Amino acid sequence: MKVAPSLLAADFSCLAQEVKRVEAAGADYLHLDVMDGHFVPNLTFGPLVVAALRPHCRLLFDVHLMIEAPERYLADFAAAGADLITVHVEACSHLHRTLSRIKEMGCRAGAALNPATPPQALEYVLELLDLVLVMSVNPGFGGQTFIPAVLPKIERLSGWIKNRGLNTEIAVDGGINREVALAAVRAGARVLVAGTAVFGVTDPGVVIKEFKSFS
Repeated sequence: MKVAPSLLAADFSCLAQEVKRVEAAGADYLHLDVMDGHFVPNLTFGPLVVAALRPHCRLLFDVHLMIEAPERYLADFAAAGADLITVHVEACSHLHRTLSRIKEMGCRAGAALNPATPPQALEYVLELLDLVLVMSVNPGFGGQTFIPAVLPKIERLSGWIKNRGLNTEIAVDGGINREVALAAVRAGARVLVAGTAVFGVTDPGVVIKEFKSFS
C-alpha cells in the first residue's frame, strides 16, 4: 500500500514545511492537484509551485492535471519536477497520444476517471499506464463525501490489470477515511490519495501507518 497526501488540504501559508511533515510521516507520493477553473470549478496552482516545492521534498511528485487540453502543459510540468503526470480521460481528445508524450518526456503516465466515466474508457491504453486514478468524488474541491458506486469500477480495473500481467497501480482519490480506505483496498486500490485525513491531523504518521496496514 502507498499513501499520497493531497497538497490541496495543506496549509498554503507554509507549503515547504507541510510537505516535509508528510514526507517524514512516511508518505510515498505527494499528490498535487492542478485545476484550471474550466475543466473543474476551482483554481489552484501551476508549474511554478511544483518547481518551488521540488527542492524541499524527495517524494515522488504525482501531478494530477484537472485541466482542459492538458497536452499543452505537459512539458512545463515535467520541467518543474513532476515524476508522474495524470491526465483526465474526459479532457483528452487523443488520450493515447497524450500518454505516449508523457512517457517520451521521461515521466510516469497516469489517467484519471471521473465517477460517471466507465472503466472501458481505458481498456485500450492500459499498457501505457503506470497509474489509474479512480475519482471517488466529483473533482474540483476537497472535503467531499466518497461515492460508493466507484468500487465496482476499481474491481473491474484490477481484474484487467491482473489478467494482462501489468504493474499498473490503481489509486483512489476523494473522501478517504478509515472505512473508505478499507473498502477501496479490498476492491483493488493500491494507492490512497488522502487530503484532510493526512494534512488535517496533528500526527499524520499515525494515519499513514494505519492506511498502509490495510494491504
